[in-house]
Amino acid sequence: MDDPHNKPPTFWQVLHSVMAAAFGVQSAKNRSRDFTHGKPGQFLLVGLLFTVGFALTLFAIVKLVVYLAGV
Repeated sequence: MDDPHNKPPTFWQVLHSVMAAAFGVQSAKNRSRDFTHGKPGQFLLVGLLFTVGFALTLFAIVKLVVYLAGV
């Protein structure tokens, strides 16, 4: 009756799917769940936030390395 496979993905499942897709390791089972039960808007928003966070993290790491190198 309450089949977990027919529910939309939770926030954490969407985040996991976005991160897995970003690194190219998304499983066929999760991809199928995302395309059948997920909402595109959720994935776009989480994907955009993940991309911005990833870029800012890389920027901060580069700034730190340059600072520590004394350049």
